[in-house]
Amino acid sequence: MSPHNSTLPHAVMQAVVEGATPVKAWREHLGISQAEVAARLEISQSAYSQQESSDKPSPDDLKHIAKALGQTPEQLDF
Repeated sequence: MSPHNSTLPHAVMQAVVEGATPVKAWREHLGISQAEVAARLEISQSAYSQQESSDKPSPDDLKHIAKALGQTPEQLDF
């Protein structure tokens, strides 16, 4: 387990165990809609939805999503 994983809220881990991607789990934990994240990323909601549902987003996508959520890429990649 990396040091960053120790900063994961239980609710995020539980959502992942229940089948959510880490990105979706974090977004829902933070109470942010897909539309809001998409607006922060300056992309469409449908484009963001595809990124969020990916089991392994590209490193660039992960970096941008993490910034939009106020997290580190490592927190979203477990």
